[in-house]
Amino acid sequence: MKRTAALISIFLFFPGCLNKNSKQEVYSEKAYIMSVPVEIKFYSGDIDYVSRISKKIIGEAKRISDEFSYNEAYSQISYLNKNAYEKWMPVEKELLNLLLISKNYYEITSGGFDPTFAPLWPIWKEAASKRKMPSEKEIKDAISKIGLSGVLIDEQNSRVMFSKPVELNLGGILRGYAFYKIIELLKRENVKESLMLDIGANRLCWGEGDWSYPVNSPFDETKVIGVLKFPSGVIVSSSGRSHFVEIEGKLYSHILNIKTGYPIENFSNLIVYLPEIKKDFISSAALAILGRDKAFEMVGRQKGACAVWIDGAGNVSYFSSQDSACRWEKPKKLKFF
Repeated sequence: MKRTAALISIFLFFPGCLNKNSKQEVYSEKAYIMSVPVEIKFYSGDIDYVSRISKKIIGEAKRISDEFSYNEAYSQISYLNKNAYEKWMPVEKELLNLLLISKNYYEITSGGFDPTFAPLWPIWKEAASKRKMPSEKEIKDAISKIGLSGVLIDEQNSRVMFSKPVELNLGGILRGYAFYKIIELLKRENVKESLMLDIGANRLCWGEGDWSYPVNSPFDETKVIGVLKFPSGVIVSSSGRSHFVEIEGKLYSHILNIKTGYPIENFSNLIVYLPEIKKDFISSAALAILGRDKAFEMVGRQKGACAVWIDGAGNVSYFSSQDSACRWEKPKKLKFF
C-alpha cells in the first residue's frame, strides 16, 4: 500500500465518535475504500431513505478512489504517471484542483510534503521489514528522483506534464477531499438525519448534537487520555506512535518528511477538528510535518477549529481558535452513553 507522506502501516485504532442524544444507530454500512475501512452509521431517519443516502456516500468515496488513487490501474493518476513524462496531458478540472491543493501543501511545508514520494516508499518498507536503517546513499538517491517541481501544471489550459520521470500519489489528501465532496452531497440531498462516517481514522459527525471523539494514549491504545467534544463537524487525524516501527532499537514515525527523506521526529499524533471541511482544507499529514507550533498557527486560520498534538514522549498540547465550539476534556470528565 502506498500513500503520500509514506505511511508505513495502516491505522490500527479508531477513536470513538458518539452522540449522547442517539444511543444506537438505526442503520449502518461498511466498505473498504482508499486502502482503509469505511463505515457509515445513521442515528435517525427512515431505513429506506438512509440506506439510499448511505449508498450514495459510499459511491462518492469509491468514485474518488477509482478516479484519483495511485493504486487503481485505470485511475486518472495512473494514466498521468504512465503518459505525462515530457508530454502535455489534458486533465479534468477536478484533478487539476487536487494537484493545486497538493502544490499548496508542498509550498507550505517547503517541500516536506510531496506527492512524488514514490522512490522512498520501497526503501522504508524494506527498513520496516528488516528492522534495519537504510543507508544515507539510498535516501539521497531516492530524494534525487523526487520533486513536485518536476510536475508542470498549466492551469489556464488544464494540462500537466512531467519534466522528469516522477510519479504522483495523492493518497495524503484524498480522504480529506472525500469528506469535502460528501458534505457537498449531504447538503445537496438536504440530509437532516444524524450520521457518523469513518474513513480510516478520520470522521465526519453530521447533525447537531453532543458529539465526542476519544483520543487513545500513544503508548496504550486501550487507554483514553482525553476527548474532543463538539456540536458537529470533521475530525482529521495523523497518528504516529501506535504505528511506529522499531528499527535498530529505535521507534520511527510512519510519516516521512520528504525534504529530508526521514521520518518526522518527536511526534505521536495530531488530531484536528473542523466545523466543516472546505475546498482549501489542510491535510493533517502536512500539518504534522510543519511541527506543533506551525501546525497550530495554520489551524488557527481555520474558523472554529481546534487541535490536539501529542509529541513522541506522549505530552499533550491543545489549541483552539477563539471562535471554536469544540473543547478538550480529561478522562475524569468523560461520560459515555
